[in-house]
Amino acid sequence: MSETKQISSDRLQQYFDGFSRRFLRNDSKAVADVEVLGMEIGDQFEGEGVRLLGISYEPRTRALEVELESGAVRAYRPKEVWAVEEDDGFIQALEIVRDDDTKEIVRVRRQTIRRAD
Repeated sequence: MSETKQISSDRLQQYFDGFSRRFLRNDSKAVADVEVLGMEIGDQFEGEGVRLLGISYEPRTRALEVELESGAVRAYRPKEVWAVEEDDGFIQALEIVRDDDTKEIVRVRRQTIRRAD
């Protein structure tokens, strides 16, 4: 069963460093879909099925960065950060709320290799 939780700003660095170390090693098969939601821009996809390399937070600049194989998504001074976690702590989705209430949704999924029988 998944759990939704808000990540407080004083825990962002520790939370995402731990997630990246545990789940996003070089052989990781995690991919992400990045969607931006805003009143003025509507619902737009920035990327689908892109390999997720890491998620980090820099407290000095207050920047949250989702590192993708195709580039990075950065949110400076996020107002709120929500995570949906699986039972083992793997993040299924992030919601990053910016100061202007624009939301970025990052859906993360583990790719599995299926046998061709």
